[in-house]
Amino acid sequence: MNQIRMGIIGIGNMGSAHAKSIYSGNVEGMRLTAVCDVAAEKLDWAKENLPEVSRFSDYKDLLASGEVDAIIIATPHYFHPPIAIDAFAAGLHVLTEKPAGVYTSAVRKMNEAAKASGKVFGIMYNQRTTPIFAAAREFIRSGRLGEPKRLVWNVTNWYRTQYYYDSGSWRATWAGEGGGVLMNQCVHNLDLWQWIFGMPQKIHAFCHFGKYHNIEVEDDATIYAEYENGATAVFIASTGDCPGTNRLEITGDRAKIVLEDAKMKIWDLTVPEREFCFSASKNFSIPEIQYSEPNLDAKGPGHNGILRNFAGAILKGTPLLSPGEEGLLALSIINAAYLSTWTGETVTLPLDEERFERLLQEKCKESKIRNVQDALPSSDSGTHSDRWAVRW
Repeated sequence: MNQIRMGIIGIGNMGSAHAKSIYSGNVEGMRLTAVCDVAAEKLDWAKENLPEVSRFSDYKDLLASGEVDAIIIATPHYFHPPIAIDAFAAGLHVLTEKPAGVYTSAVRKMNEAAKASGKVFGIMYNQRTTPIFAAAREFIRSGRLGEPKRLVWNVTNWYRTQYYYDSGSWRATWAGEGGGVLMNQCVHNLDLWQWIFGMPQKIHAFCHFGKYHNIEVEDDATIYAEYENGATAVFIASTGDCPGTNRLEITGDRAKIVLEDAKMKIWDLTVPEREFCFSASKNFSIPEIQYSEPNLDAKGPGHNGILRNFAGAILKGTPLLSPGEEGLLALSIINAAYLSTWTGETVTLPLDEERFERLLQEKCKESKIRNVQDALPSSDSGTHSDRWAVRW
């Protein structure tokens, strides 16, 4: 095989962007051969914009068609695991949009199906392609940070209007989306948090539901986390702040790094802080500090970078930058944050999945899907526009 026949299930805003990008030849090794959506008007859009590409209204028909080698799942969140499981059973490779699912037990089953199939499984964590985040990860993995002490991420520049939430019947509902700013927008940042700093051990969270918008789910959240080594993390997110902030600060006993305004700033200590603390002979002295500001790309290839990497994994065995199985990690933090908010308790990971799902189902029973027309693919579909890029 020298070219992968791609199918896309779900051609709303995100799926249509992937479709047009692949169809336009932006992803070497991929050819778009089929799309699927339950909405007739979106299939009409595909007929006009993706001529010669097969169209399906039932994803199972696409899986059984013999026209694809791999699929991209870009449906509402609850459908990601069952569609992926069916695709693996059909012998297809899978790339799912974020989040991996809504609750962790379903994602575990998806991961098990991926492993049993032997097929390539990726997730669209496109911000992992950003060099500035990759550099922060390597900074810690190399030991230059020293013993990790603290992460603080204030990422409140995911501003959304009420019109945005009203643009889709499934949006911002427990039954349709399964969560709010943490599940939808900040799943990228939560993935980067654990990718760079590692998974925490305990979560205590304060989610505020419909604080700034007429929605069921959270549009403002603060998470406090603890690590086994004593390190802590604070994560703040909102879709109601304007102007917002995107500032990531990570501190260790040998250095501090700050990512803000598309720059990475580094403060290296010539003597580890813990060593200096107990050897200093003056009241108010501090270790000598060396400041640097490396010249790093703060943008990266984004979605197309993940698509190309996924193609390389299938065609050449290239290691995945964003393995699908790792979608469980950020989702575990999200589920723990909701469980902590609903119960007022500190949640230890791995969380009690049965308890979480029981409480989620209670929310879903009270949930009201909006009676609005789901948005058609927008005029900038296919461009992977800046609205999906890293926001500084």
